[in-house]
Order: sequence, then structure tokens, then C-alpha cells
Amino acid sequence: MKNIKYIGTRNKESTATASEAILKGICEDGGLFIPEEFPVLDKSLEELADLSYQDLAYEILKLYLTDFTEEELRYCINGAYDSKFDTPAIAPVVKKADVSILELFHGRTIAFKDMALSILPYLMKTSAKKNGLDKEIVILTATSGDTGKAALEGFASVEGIQIIVFFPEDGVSPVQKLQMTTQEGANTCVVGIKGNFDDAQSAVKTIFTDAALGKELSEKGFVFSSANSINIGRLVPQVVYYFQAYLQMVKMGEIKLGEEINVTVPTGNFGNILAGYFAKKMGLPVKTFICASNENKVLYDFFTTGVYNKNRDFNVTTSPSMDILISSNLERLLCIASGQEKTKTLMESLNKEGKYELDLTGGDIKGEYATEEETAAAIKDMFEKSGYVLDTHTAVAYAAYEKYKAQTGDETPAVIVSTASPYKFTKDVLCSIDEKYADVDFFSLMNELEKISGVEIPAPIRGIESRAILHKTVIERDVIKEFVKDHLTK
Repeated sequence: MKNIKYIGTRNKESTATASEAILKGICEDGGLFIPEEFPVLDKSLEELADLSYQDLAYEILKLYLTDFTEEELRYCINGAYDSKFDTPAIAPVVKKADVSILELFHGRTIAFKDMALSILPYLMKTSAKKNGLDKEIVILTATSGDTGKAALEGFASVEGIQIIVFFPEDGVSPVQKLQMTTQEGANTCVVGIKGNFDDAQSAVKTIFTDAALGKELSEKGFVFSSANSINIGRLVPQVVYYFQAYLQMVKMGEIKLGEEINVTVPTGNFGNILAGYFAKKMGLPVKTFICASNENKVLYDFFTTGVYNKNRDFNVTTSPSMDILISSNLERLLCIASGQEKTKTLMESLNKEGKYELDLTGGDIKGEYATEEETAAAIKDMFEKSGYVLDTHTAVAYAAYEKYKAQTGDETPAVIVSTASPYKFTKDVLCSIDEKYADVDFFSLMNELEKISGVEIPAPIRGIESRAILHKTVIERDVIKEFVKDHLTK
């Protein structure tokens, strides 16, 4: 098995082993780590077909995390993918209407971030031990709604780690907000900011590249790392469920082994769809990825025009986890396509002018988007066709897929990546189905959703509205760095 080294997206001389890259989270120059080359499967798809999720994860992750021993990797995998998921399949595929749906919301926080953030704490603690790190790890995380809670759940009460999460105070759903602000754990800190996700993400990335602050806090016994998908330890575990989805579709008789599929992913920060792209580079038979955006369609515009431009109005939508104008993980794709020197220039242009140009319109990833009206209509359409209830983000993907299919005539078997339980967005979901729910309290509607969907209210959020609020801090977006410093040195 070949040893995989990680290199920076802006400087190929920025190198690290897998465990070093997981600990650092981000390169010193602000770039992200990517594998120097994509690993090649050492087993056929046929050999992988009957593996459990845990064994499949081992076969994929051993190819990326090559400085981990088998014992270390299996410890991380088995600790992550256990009874905290409410189905042994971990990530089941269901057939509804005319599409297969990959359900990634069966973990503790009922969103797809659980798939990687259940294993990241194990990977990080193992990495710290492997590298002799004797400092307290401080996880800094910006969230548009789901990453925050999943990271908090994973790192809460983990010895030697503190976690600080920043979220847009007025930019997440009521359930998402309560999931974070009611989080227990002495090592957790949750902060609302008066701004949007991009503000939080930009501030966190700036902290990572602030050498003076890093030195000052290192002297006090702290080292920063990230739980966002900028961390390669978040990204590579997500590759696994694309193989899982494909192999399940084979078992279901939707495709034959070796046949190509299309994959549609609701996309904000570009990490989830990029993991699928990594799977394709490893040999998974994917014909086309449909990158589905909501009304903040900066990615749609990029993949259809070659111009990335964040200089536009920011829309608050019913799919808040996709309300993003700076898609950090796209930098990895830019580097894969054009190299480090070009990527550095593009990122400098984004920082100074808010835009850049690179023509990837002829590639494997196609852009599509859905308006708020189309998203609501997709929820209603799927419910009327099958009785299945989509969350607002998955509905963006379903609407985008239907538009893509109508425009291209492409009838390749498709999987829609479902990123959250509809219970996280109960009111918007039910109002899409019937306007009579518009004046009903958000939490009262959970019982109604349970009744019409036939799916019980997930245990992690049952009664969440009555839990004690433990995190009440709200700050201005321009004092995030000062807050972090004060919090750690108080």
C-alpha cells in the first residue's frame, strides 16, 4: 500500500503526514491539505459489496490515513460508527418516487455532519498521541447550522480538547440553535455572532493563520485545530458513504455493478460533494455530480460561467446550512484542476476583489439551483408522490436534479444525498406541504410531522424546547479573535 503524503493547495512544499494534517487543520499560509495523489482501491467493488459500514470505512480510510496502524484505524472507526446511529446500515439508501435517496441523518444530531464528526475526535486524539503533542487542542469551528452541534457532540468532555463554536445568531433554524445552546460539557463554548456564516468562517481561518496569536497561545499550552471540513480528517471519512450508496444501489437492483450513476448533493461549503469527487477519482463509477445550490447560487454561477463572485446579496433561506457565499472546500478542487501557483493567485483575487475566474464548466461537476418556491414545491411533490418528507436542503437537491434531468434528458440512475432530518426544519417543511401550518408553533408541529410522515420524532431532539439554555453569549462579528484569546486566557 502506497504511503500518502498531504500537500498544501497554495504551496506544494507545505507537506504533512495524515496525522499531522489532521492536527494542523489548515496550512500556515491559509491553504488546505490535499492528498499528493489519489489512492487506488486495492479491492474490487465486488469484494467491497458485502462489507459492513465499519469494514468498508477501514478499506477506504486505510488508503488515505497511511500513517495510522490497522489497530488505530479500527479503534477510531468502531468508536465512531456504533449504536449512536439509529440504524446498523449507518447510511441507508431508500427508493422514493423516481430517485434513490442516501440518508445521512441517522446519527446523534440528525444531520450528515455526524458521518465525519463522529470519527474526527478519535482521529485527532490518536494523531496527538502519534505526534507527541503535549498541548491542549482548541477546536475552532464556524457553523451554518449543523457542523456546530455535530462537533460539540463529538468533542464534548473529551480530555485535552476544548471546542469553541461560532454560529450566525439569526441564521439557523430553532432546532439547530437549541441543539447548540443547550450543549453540555465543561470544555464546550457556543457563541452567536451578529453576522452570517461567511463572517464566522473568515474570522476562524484568520485566527489559524495569525502567527503571533498562535505563538502567544502556544506558550500558554494551547494549539488550534479545526472541525470544519477544511480539516482533511473531516473530509476523507465522507468518501466512504459514496461507496456505500453505490453498493446499496447494486443490492437494491437499481444498477448493475460497474454501471455509472449520477449524484446530486445540496452544497454550501463544497465539502460533501468534494468527498464524492474524491470517491470518483478513486474509481467509483460516477458519471456526473450535480452541485445543487439554493438562492445563494455562487457555486451554480461558477460551474455554469467559470466566474466565482461573492460580491452579491446574501439571502437568508429555508435551507440555512447552504447560506454561504465563500465555499472553502472549492479551493481543493481548484488546486486539483490547476495546481498550487494558480490556486494561490485565485485565492488572492478572492480576498482582494471578491472574485476569480477559472473555467471548469466542462468537468464532471455541473451546477444547478433551486429557488425558495422550487424548494417548497419539491417537498410537496415528493410527499404527494410517496409520502416521504424531505428536509429543506435535500429538497434543494431534488428540485435541482429534476431541473437537470429535464434540461439534459440524462436518465442515468441517480442518488440524492439527503443531509438532514426534516425535523430540523419542521415548520418550513410542513408549510411547504400545506399553508395551514403557517401560524402554528414550530415545536407543536413536530407532533404533526410525526403523524403525517410515520417517522417518530428523533430521540436527540424530543423535548428539546424545554431544555436549559447553557450558552447565551452573542458578540459582534469583528471581535471573534479577541473573544477566543480572552476565553482561553481568562
